[in-house]
Amino acid sequence: MRNQALGRLDRLIGNWDLTMSHAWWRDDPDEPVDGWAAFEWLDDTFVVCRMEIGEPPPAVWVIGYSDPRGHYQMLYHDDRGVARVFEMEFTDSRWTLLREDSDFYQRFEAQVFDDRIIGAWEASEDQGRTWRKDFDLLFERASGESTG
Repeated sequence: MRNQALGRLDRLIGNWDLTMSHAWWRDDPDEPVDGWAAFEWLDDTFVVCRMEIGEPPPAVWVIGYSDPRGHYQMLYHDDRGVARVFEMEFTDSRWTLLREDSDFYQRFEAQVFDDRIIGAWEASEDQGRTWRKDFDLLFERASGESTG
């Protein structure tokens, strides 16, 4: 049986069209890149997301909730062999991801709506003193999908 915090993640379940824009490393940063994401439950305990959006490479996210700690965590892996752990917050209107590792800090901040999620990824090479935008990321619920 899912606890209330995990139940909030029902809003993510389903298929999403993705649009990445304003990616500083691309030849034309303003040219949008399309992709997709699919969120599903794994044993009513974790949410698994598979996504592909050109650059970065295809990725898998696994989201869980720690009852004793009272917060979410997200595990990230992509085809480059990169693996990361993010602290996560998720409410009816806001979604944040944060990692503070020795190589660099990274965060995602987004507004959550029933049919879209509007967010941006940022990075910091100076332990969070200054941040630069990596890219904007728009999730739009795929045609024919209803909210979780």
